Amino acid sequence: MADYDIPEDRRYSTEDEWARLEEDRVSVGVTDYAQQQLGDIVFVELPAVGTTVERGEPFGVIESVKAVSDLYAPVSGQVVEVNTDLAEHPEHVNEDCYGDGWMLTIEVEDSTEYDSLLEASAYRRHVAERKG
Repeated sequence: MADYDIPEDRRYSTEDEWARLEEDRVSVGVTDYAQQQLGDIVFVELPAVGTTVERGEPFGVIESVKAVSDLYAPVSGQVVEVNTDLAEHPEHVNEDCYGDGWMLTIEVEDSTEYDSLLEASAYRRHVAERKG
């Protein structure tokens, strides 16, 4: 199995999004595994600030040279910040998916949704099971 960066300081969805809780807000992006599977990212479509997202539902689209994929909200709430730099620099997702490649921040309605996401060790197992 290839090496994937899976930081301990956040939680993960089975759809390969990461989430990091800071008070009542959750920052969201795609995991290192996801960006490696997609290849070179060429376009990211994100919702407008003020949009309400629902856990498990698509909130945007990510496009690479290989595929177009939906992005899924790991928690429900209102989008309070969007990484507008990705419109001009979608490659930030490949270069630094946990830093400059973040996608949006959601003000969460129910913090227990965050608690139910996968911890790093469980997400590592999830990735390993799919890679076989």
